[in-house]
Parts: sequence; structure tokens; C-alpha cells
Amino acid sequence: MRAEELLPDHLDHTRIDGVLVRKGSVGAFLANARVWSDAGAEADARAQAERHIAEALPALRALGLFEVLEIRDPRLRALMAERG
Repeated sequence: MRAEELLPDHLDHTRIDGVLVRKGSVGAFLANARVWSDAGAEADARAQAERHIAEALPALRALGLFEVLEIRDPRLRALMAERG
């Protein structure tokens, strides 16, 4: 499957199992995970990244991301488990 088959260019979101999934959800998660994991990042930036990660979890789960990929960072993996 190609990206445009899942979400055509003219759309910026879709619903999967009733969950709104926006284009860029996985990329935003990766960017936020990098900020959250960066010990040198500002506390405000890390807190914002954590909020954004939590907000994205339903969409990422609807996509099945964590059924095929495992989070290697133990602290991030614990955060994900904590956020349900």
C-alpha cells in the first residue's frame, strides 16, 4: 500500500475505527518523541511534547503503529504505557 492509497493527497485526515487520524500524525509523534527524550531540551518544550504525544496516542493506535513497531527508549515506552 502506498501513502496516497491510505490518505489521498486532497485529504488531510481520515477516520479509522471511529478515531480521527490526521496526515502527519506519525511524523509529529516522532518529532515529539525526539524532543521529549532530549535531556537538553527546555522543560516547557518537553512538557508540550508529552502533551502532544498523549493527544496522538489514539490515532497512532488506530493506525496499528505499535502492533508492528516497538519503542526502544524505556522511558518513552513507560510514558506510553502510563498514558494508556
